[in-house]
Formats: sequence, C-alpha cells, structure tokens
Amino acid sequence: MTAPISIVHFTNERERGGVEEHVLTLLRGLDRQRFALRLVCTPELHGALRADLPADVAVSEIALRGLGDGGAVVQLARLLRRTRPQVLHAHLFYASLLAAPIARLCGVRAVVETTHVREHWRRGWKANYAIDRLAARLVDRYIAVSAANAKYLREEKRIPAAKIRVIANGCDLRRCQASPGEEPALRRRLGIAAGDPVLVTLARLEPQKGHGLLLEAMAEVQRRHPRVHLVCVGEGRLRRALEAQRQGLPDPARVHLVGFQREVAAYLEMASATVLPSLYEGMPLAAIESLGAERPVLASAVDGTPEVVRHGENGLLFAPGSAAAISDALCEGLRDPARLREWGRRGRRRVEARFSQRAQVVQTEQLYREVCGHACPAADGVGVRGAVEREAA
Repeated sequence: MTAPISIVHFTNERERGGVEEHVLTLLRGLDRQRFALRLVCTPELHGALRADLPADVAVSEIALRGLGDGGAVVQLARLLRRTRPQVLHAHLFYASLLAAPIARLCGVRAVVETTHVREHWRRGWKANYAIDRLAARLVDRYIAVSAANAKYLREEKRIPAAKIRVIANGCDLRRCQASPGEEPALRRRLGIAAGDPVLVTLARLEPQKGHGLLLEAMAEVQRRHPRVHLVCVGEGRLRRALEAQRQGLPDPARVHLVGFQREVAAYLEMASATVLPSLYEGMPLAAIESLGAERPVLASAVDGTPEVVRHGENGLLFAPGSAAAISDALCEGLRDPARLREWGRRGRRRVEARFSQRAQVVQTEQLYREVCGHACPAADGVGVRGAVEREAA
C-alpha cells in the first residue's frame, strides 16, 4: 500500500462560520488510508473548533496576518519543511495569497485554494484582481463551491478555467435531526409558545449576512404577524448594533440573539422557515442544512443561493439589499404554513439528490490525487464547463 498523501489545511480566520464547517466536513470525512491530515489555523479558531476536530488531525496554531509577519512566516515555513506535506489547501483568497508562496519555497508539491465567496467588498485597485491573477501562478487548482462561484473566478478574476473545479458543499443529514424532546425544551428556554411561528437565521453577525436589513424588515413582519419569533443563531462584530436595533421593533422580546451554537438541529426543528438575507454568498451551507432538516428557506437571490433554493419549490427568493423585499417574502411565506411544510419536504429531497456530503468528500479526494499525479487531469472526463452546467441544474 502506498503512503497516505499528506494534506495541510490552512486558514487564518478567527471565527467559526460556514467556511470552517466546510473544513470540518473534509477533516472528518477524508479517507484515512489515503490521506494524513493537519490543520493550521489561528489560536482563536482552534479554540472554537477544538470540540469537533477528529482526534487524529494534527493541529498547529499559527496566526499569519501578512508576509511581513516574520515570526509567523518562519513558523509556517519550519512546519512545512519538517512535515513535508504534498498538498497545502488554503481556504479563502487571503489565506492562499499568504501561504502559497511559502509552500512553494518549502517544496510543497501542490497548492489548492477554495474560494468560498464572491469578494463583494473589494473596492479601488483591489477590485481589478491583478494580484489574484499573479497569485494564481502558484495555485494548481481552485475549488469553486458553486457554479456561480466558478463563474466569478473565470469571468471576474479571470482565473484559467482549467484550474477550476466545482465541488458543491454537502450536508450530513444526520446532524440535521434533533433528539426527542430537544425542540420543546428549546422553546421553553426561549419563551416561545408551542403554536407560535418561528423564523431562524443561521449566520455570523457580520455585514455580509444582512442582519440589519432583516431586523428592519421585522418591523413590518411583526405588525402583520404579531405572534412570529425571529431567532438569530450566530456570533460576530455586529451583535451590539443588532441588540440596539432590536429595541426599536414593535415587540423586541420576540427577536432572540442566541449566539453561536455548536448544534443547530433543535433550532431547525423549531423553525417554520429559515431566512438568509445575505448580500453575497458562495454556496450557503446554512441553506443546505435547513433544507436537509425539511425546513424551507427564504433567501436573497445572490451567487450560489439559487442553486440550492428554488423559488416556489423549496422556498422563496428575494432581491438582495432590500428590507421591503425581505418583509414581503417573510409575510408571504408565513401566510401559508402548509405550503411551507411541503416546500421543506421538497427541499430535503433536493439535498439528498444534489448536496451529499459524501459526494463533496469523494470529489475533493479525487482532486487531491489528481494534483499529486495519482489520477488523470480531468475528473471523470468532464471539463469545467460541463461541471458548472451540471451543478447549476
């Protein structure tokens, strides 16, 4: 038997969110007979992930904030020279920009980048992506988590199409099911009556996710549906501002900011629907998890979201950046509980068919083997254009 391929996953994020759940999916699911795994991350993120990391995954804490951060650069270089991984897999562009040149100088055979999101925030010279194209010379493959993400890489960043592979985020359906009694206990703890409708949002409290617009929309929603509760699961830098904004609503007590939760199954079971008012996305894992739990999704029509949420089939899509559009969609959804339940059932079937966690892991394994020379360059004979079209269907 050949020796396992050594993979280092690298991220310099500090908070746990959808990107980090994606990393956990790979660390849990990759075949241990074929792959040896290490995670390099910040101390803050290690603390947030520690309880869910597999015991056999080696972890190194390095906070690399820039190539001028000499101590961290030396730390990462020494680690790569000592452990001699075949693949460095960086998550998000900035992590790739910093780690890829160090990996190349240390003799790492291949560099993979998962982009995860469209970088909607870029302005000025950063928006022309010249540095991205320069850095792309050091990256062997880009994983796009959606067809929209792949289009962004090709058409805006102008990354060569041959380097791009679409591998959609996947969902572990077992993690979407609450234990008996969890949901009633959660309602009691939050003070939500058994018959009250509940909207749940699973997202970091960051500008990208649109919580401010959602709370603005809730003023109208509360007037038209006075029994509805909104539960925001997630943590982030906007908490204080959102707490203040909540106080201006007709019924502030019916909006609950519950912070980060490791287990979300009971929150999903409690939900009549989930809400995702993001301004930009890659492939929203929260939407996939919600549909996996048979809960419809009311979401902004951005990037990869429409690849998961089908308007009028398993949820509703609305224009991004508009509180009025959000309130209209939420009120429309709440108007017909039976229709929401049917949308949830359809959503579960879509996730089972198209967003398998196993498929995500297997396709990533194939890519690793490819960049290390263990497989043919084209996965299953399908070019990137065909892969994009298949994922968008």
